[in-house]
Amino acid sequence: MVRLYTDGINIGYDESLVVEDISIEIPNKKITVIIGSNGCGKSTLLKAMTRIIKHQSGSVVLDGKNILKENTKILAKKMAVLLQTPECTSGLTVCELVSYGRFPYEKDFGRLTKKDYEVIDWALEVTETKDFKFRAIDALSGGQRQRVWIAMALAQETEIIFLDEPTTYLDMAHQLEVLELLQKLNVEQGRTIVMVLHDLNQAARFADYIIALKDGKIVKAGNCEDVINQNVLKELFHIDAEIGRDPRTNKPICITYNLLKGESKNEKNINSYATSICANF
Repeated sequence: MVRLYTDGINIGYDESLVVEDISIEIPNKKITVIIGSNGCGKSTLLKAMTRIIKHQSGSVVLDGKNILKENTKILAKKMAVLLQTPECTSGLTVCELVSYGRFPYEKDFGRLTKKDYEVIDWALEVTETKDFKFRAIDALSGGQRQRVWIAMALAQETEIIFLDEPTTYLDMAHQLEVLELLQKLNVEQGRTIVMVLHDLNQAARFADYIIALKDGKIVKAGNCEDVINQNVLKELFHIDAEIGRDPRTNKPICITYNLLKGESKNEKNINSYATSICANF
């Protein structure tokens, strides 16, 4: 059974459409990764699927209901969202930030219950952040902060977690640390993970399902074999990619690539993405 899907959604800013007529089904209890060049509509699609922004037409349906018509607290009990480079008030402690994940369950003027504290401790334990429970967020490393934000999302006790570029600004070790944590949550707890990633090899390594976007439209959606191949990458990024096999996972891996000859400025929309497209582990 598909719990979450979009039906012909169009998303735009002012008069310009950023995402056009997209219909997709998100596999339940799997990891879905959205890839594509800068400005192709990845983050816009994710925000529309979580009701952070409104779509102009079409619908996003969760458990048979249009999310635009769903009660906010009910929706927050079903999906958690971690946006790119989240910010919090200076001086806030780890425990205080994670407690915000209990918002959908608040009663009695926002007082935390015994159950709330148990869930907060559990989220800290799972993300291995309990040792700095009372430390200020400002004092943590980038990888530690990202794990705390994920702990806050876990404290919502949702079955679906959305993340927009959760590895941005992290070094290779911390990127792997965050992605392995998300994979663990998926495998051991059956959480449905939907995230935007820039790195193709990370997408191939961790995704069960990949959605490839270009200019606000789906080029290809499917498993790693369907998407991480020469033809799809040529259409997405106008590159000639050499695809091999990761010796540890047997997943497709982009070994190297060249820009195709004769491309126009409009076709060269890879920018910083190109520098990380073939990152090694």
